[in-house]
Amino acid sequence: MRFPVKKFLSYYKPYLPLFFSVLSCAFIVSAVTLVFPLLVRYITKDVLEGDLSTALSEVLWIGALMLVLVAIQNVGNYFVDYKGHEIGARMESDLRSELFAHMQKLSFSFYDKEKTGQLMSRITNDLLLLSELYHHGPEDYVKYFVRFIGAFVILYFINPALTIAVFCFLPLLGIFALYFNKMLNMALRKNKERIADVNAQVEDSLSGIRVVKSFNNEQIEIEKFNRENNRFFESRKKTYRAEALLYNSFETIIQLITITVIIFGSANIINNSLDLADLITFLLYIGFMIEPIQKLTHMSTQFQEGITGFQRFMEIMNLKPAIENKPDAKNLTDVHGEIVFKQVSFRYEDHLNDVLENVSLRVQPGEFIALVGPSGAGKTTLCSLIPRFYDVTDGEVLLDGVNVRDLDLQSLRKAIGIVQQDVYLFGGTVMENIRYGNSAASDDEVIRAAMHANAHDFIMCLPNGYHSEIGQRGVKLSGGQKQRLSIARVFLKNPPVLILDEATSALDNDSESIVIKSLELLARGRTTLVIAHRLSTIRNAGRIIVLTKDGIVEQGTHDELLACNKEYAHLYSKQFGLHV
Repeated sequence: MRFPVKKFLSYYKPYLPLFFSVLSCAFIVSAVTLVFPLLVRYITKDVLEGDLSTALSEVLWIGALMLVLVAIQNVGNYFVDYKGHEIGARMESDLRSELFAHMQKLSFSFYDKEKTGQLMSRITNDLLLLSELYHHGPEDYVKYFVRFIGAFVILYFINPALTIAVFCFLPLLGIFALYFNKMLNMALRKNKERIADVNAQVEDSLSGIRVVKSFNNEQIEIEKFNRENNRFFESRKKTYRAEALLYNSFETIIQLITITVIIFGSANIINNSLDLADLITFLLYIGFMIEPIQKLTHMSTQFQEGITGFQRFMEIMNLKPAIENKPDAKNLTDVHGEIVFKQVSFRYEDHLNDVLENVSLRVQPGEFIALVGPSGAGKTTLCSLIPRFYDVTDGEVLLDGVNVRDLDLQSLRKAIGIVQQDVYLFGGTVMENIRYGNSAASDDEVIRAAMHANAHDFIMCLPNGYHSEIGQRGVKLSGGQKQRLSIARVFLKNPPVLILDEATSALDNDSESIVIKSLELLARGRTTLVIAHRLSTIRNAGRIIVLTKDGIVEQGTHDELLACNKEYAHLYSKQFGLHV
């Protein structure tokens, strides 16, 4: 993938004044650093070899100048370190916000394939490393470039031949850098993939910790984690090998440079073409030439990690949502709730066969229908096509006579309320979870919605009532209590179309009877589609649709379908052990 340089640099734009201030300070600090060996050279060569009667006074003045330079250095370094890191942290925050917002736009089909732990790794670890590159990259390159060029120029004026001899080693450094950096980059990318797998395994195991413990399978989870952890360790070993080869190659070349300076510098002293003060200065500046090379070598790891992190960031940012608004999408208003499926077919991206094939169905405004049939027949999939969680492969889904693909997504989904079997509650209070149905609702409206959902009484028995913390995914509540909170959310949303996806199948009899009363109240005056396995809960449905892999095979009332003695009667008798 071609690296998007323009996009990478665009994140500096909001902070350019502060960014250039940091670079200016880095430039000044590096320039000041170059002055110290020159002052040492002046003292050893001019002051101490000149008139000693005035030497002390000159040394004191030079010492005072050095103190001023140290003060400038310290203030500059403080500003660079503090404000530079602040820029990096701000940019990291911007990137994380942009990535999270983009993830919110991606469709169900994306999340069907991705692991939560791997996505978390991209939004945390990758961007943390990237912020270090954004901060340290330009600042360190300016700092070490100034020192390198400055030292080279000064050394050239001291002894051109010796400087050129030293400079001849630098292409060799470049060759090693290019070769081993490529190896390092591949290893670092593999590291990120492996740590993402570790995160995914941790997220999966901890999310299902109750299941793990109920089956006494802690050891299995430990083994699964160790397998991923060892894979990560093996990838790290390759990284360390590449780093060791790179750094030791550089250290060897640097030692060769130092030996060259000492031998040829000493020979020049013997030949009277260089004095001792110049050799000392030369050795000090060689350190200034070598330090940038060493630092930039060590920075290569940080650079590669940051670049790899940005590439992984862009992999997600370049993904387009499978479900998007058309440019001329219509706003849905004054919804009556007529739903029409016209010869609808659908298959998932990674499936060869259609889940639904040529299904046609009309639901009248305010009608209460039930969808029944064997597992895998496509009942949930059919209902998911209404709010466009997925788009049809063929055919049309119409709401009030308008193709849902022509409607604004936000207004479409605002008109549809969904109560699922697998209730998801967020960490926080009861009040916050119910208000998720309408963020602008008042406390009184929240309480009224809870009353409609038969949830008010149990909420008031909680330690802090509506302000009680319910834990991640509502772990402090029973299944029936969680379901009633999810119903209260939909009451607060007040949608004209309602989808109930096996909303009572996981509840005990007592909880089920309470929830059914809440759902019956919720369904009044709304177009309602109920997906049910428990046929006892949908006897009073205005129409029952029997869906199999062959499509809609029957429809009618409970009594009509029993009288037909076909698929529905078979399902009913199988569930209740009756002969019809």
